[in-house]
Formats: sequence, structure tokens, C-alpha cells
Amino acid sequence: MTDTRTPASHLLHLAWPLFIALITQMLMGVADTIMAGQYSADDMAAIAVGVSLINPLQFFLQGVALALVPLVGNAVGSGQPHKIPIYVRHMLLVVLTLSVLGAGLHWCLPNILGWFSVPGNMYPMTYEYAQWMLWGLPGFALYQVVRQTCEGLGITKPTMLIMIIGLCVNIPLNAIFVYGLGPIPAFGGPGCGIASFIVYWLMALMTVAYSKYAQLIKPYDIWQFGQINISQLALVLKLGLPISFTLLAEVTLFAAVALLVAPLGTIQVAAHQIAINFSSLVFMLPLSIGMATAIRLGHLHGKNNSVQCRQTFFSAVKLTTFMSLITAGLTVLTASTIVQIYTSDSSIWPLATQVLFLGALFQISDAIQVVSGNALRGYKDTKWLFGISFISYWVIGLPLGYCLSLTDLLYPTMGVRGFWIAIIIGLTFAAVAYSARIRYFHTHYLHV
Repeated sequence: MTDTRTPASHLLHLAWPLFIALITQMLMGVADTIMAGQYSADDMAAIAVGVSLINPLQFFLQGVALALVPLVGNAVGSGQPHKIPIYVRHMLLVVLTLSVLGAGLHWCLPNILGWFSVPGNMYPMTYEYAQWMLWGLPGFALYQVVRQTCEGLGITKPTMLIMIIGLCVNIPLNAIFVYGLGPIPAFGGPGCGIASFIVYWLMALMTVAYSKYAQLIKPYDIWQFGQINISQLALVLKLGLPISFTLLAEVTLFAAVALLVAPLGTIQVAAHQIAINFSSLVFMLPLSIGMATAIRLGHLHGKNNSVQCRQTFFSAVKLTTFMSLITAGLTVLTASTIVQIYTSDSSIWPLATQVLFLGALFQISDAIQVVSGNALRGYKDTKWLFGISFISYWVIGLPLGYCLSLTDLLYPTMGVRGFWIAIIIGLTFAAVAYSARIRYFHTHYLHV
């Protein structure tokens, strides 16, 4: 039977479970921030610094695993499903090895926190939170491998259901470990790390069980273990590392911002954390469309369907631009209410509201760049991703932000607001550069 769905409807069909899964994943972070913030402003600030340390490691692992989406999608589209177990076992070896190495950074935490001059009132909470999150990395890595395999196959609902279960477990565990219950003492902010550790391993076990027994994925037999081939390891790394470093360039920018403003005090750090946490939550909407775009383009490119490839990309850009205009407007209108949900400390409200206004502005550029970047990932054209992101965030964004926020070289010192202005400029450059690369790819590599 002929599929009469439009490119936009195809994207939305793939994207809605991804969106719910992503929003649920972000709600875990929101729950951590709110619960730690209600415990104390110092605990919330400590979590902000801890997240800034751990997020780069998690995104690096996830970025490598994301190579499975175009690899698996292309294998399905080109009628070569026998390649899928090969890709999975090689990716599993790579990502689990990296996660164990990441967990070993536990021994270096005192030095790392010392390098960034984390204030004494935040140091113990940051240390305890970070160590629990590091121990959860192998579970997080295993979950990502199976998740990206499912999404590469176009099977997105299991991700949604498993993330919902994860959130339902995470919230009560946070309450128990942050505030204490019976014989369990109140750990404060670090209790969020204990809860996340448990949830990561639970989600890993659930995804493995699904992939072994569910009828949708069982025919692909992804757990076929066999010989390890150097050329296959090189392939997954060649595709995965540029994606990983691209994610890392953006994530470490925000981590660097949090660490650079940490010496300015709790208010500056808390304002940044509220704005980035909420903006990241909103970002899940264009990100879900971007991820659906990568899945759809992986399949279409495998079939050499250049016409639908172009139609799918332009539909994705229109969808995300429209959505980002709406979310930016709503953010501006409700900024003060949003800030008060995150913290009861009124001394944080004015600055956090101002930073949230800036976060609303960057939503538009961020939406366009995430769709374009994911389109390139779907085409397996990843070699330009890291270069563009590095220039956008580390050549333009961070140096400009440092000058605006911590010096008076260009303007009187602006604190954390200066970093957000610079981030908007960097994201706009990334959106333009990615769009130019897509245009070049469509002109030179797609043939009608």
C-alpha cells in the first residue's frame, strides 16, 4: 500500500515519542534542580556545578552512540539489515570502554574541583553528587547504545515509555535521598546523584530486556556477538566522534560558563542554572524534530530518494522555526513565574528573569542549527559538524562571553548576562554555517 503521508507528517509521527522521551529526560534534571533548590540555594548551585562537570561526559558518550542512527537507518533503507548487529557490537565495545574510563575520573575529582576554584560552601555537595553520577556512566552508556539502535530502526515509542518509567522512579528517589526518609539520612543535593545512579542502571536493564524479547526488534537479533573487526571499529568512530565532539563543544561551553561564574557567587550560578535548565527543556521540541529528521533522512538516503530528502529537510526547518517563535514568546511572557517555580529565594529572581529573557532569544537560532546538524548526521556527512560547532562556541561564543561578563574591555562587566549574549551570537553563526553546508550537500551529493 502506498504511503500518502507528507514529509511533515512523517517527521511528526517519529518525533512525538522522541519529544516525550526527551522532555521526560529533561524533567529529571528539572526535578533535581527544583528539589535541590528547595532544600537550599547552596545545594542548587552545587548541583549546577556538578552537572556542568558530568554533562560533557554523558554527551560525549551519547554523541558516539548517535552514529548508530544513520548507520542502522541506512542499513534498513538499503535492504542490508544483516549489518545492524555488526554495528551494535562494535559500538557497544567502544562506548562501554569509554564509560569505564569516564567513571575512573572519580579519583581526579578533588583536583578538578580545585582547578575551578569551587567555593568551600559548595565543594562537599558538588563532590558527592559528581561521584555518584560518574559511577552511573556505564549504565547510561549501555542504555544509549540500545536506544540509538531502536531509533535508527524508526522504533521510537520504547524510548518514550522507558524514560517515563525512569522519571516516575526518579522523583520519589530524589525525595527520599534529598530530604531523608526513616533510616535514610537527608543527603541534600547529592541525593539527586544517588537517585540518578539507580535510574540509569534501571533504564539500561529495561532497554536490554526490550531489545532481546520485543517482537518489533527481535528479528534484527542485535545481540549477535561475533568477531571484532578493526575496520568496523574505525567506521563507528569515524562517524561517531565528530557527532560526539560537536555535542561536546556546545555542552562544554555551558559547563565552562557555569564554572567561570562560580566564583561570582550563588546568585550568578543559580540564575544561569535556572535559565539553562528551562531553555534546555524547551529545546527538546526542536531537538525531537531534528532527531526525527536524522532518522528519516537515514532511511531515505539509503533508498537514494533525493526528492524526499530535500522535502523532509525543508519541512523540518519550517516546523522548528514556527515552534521556536511560539516558545520564545511564551518564555518572555511567563519568565517571572518560571523563575519563582525554580526557587523560593527572592534575591535570585531579578537576575534569573533577565537571563531567561536572553534564553528566549536564542531559541530561534538554536532550533535552526539543531535541525541542520541532525540532517547532516542523517546523511552521514559529519566531518563538518565539529569544525562549525567549535568555531561557533569556542572561537566566537566563549571569548566574547568572557570579555562581556568578566571584563570591561568591550562593555562594563555584565556578569552571567554577557555569556548569554555571546551564546546567542555563536548559535546564530552555527545556524547559518550548517544551513550553508546542507545547501552544498544537496547541490553536489544528492541527485534527482
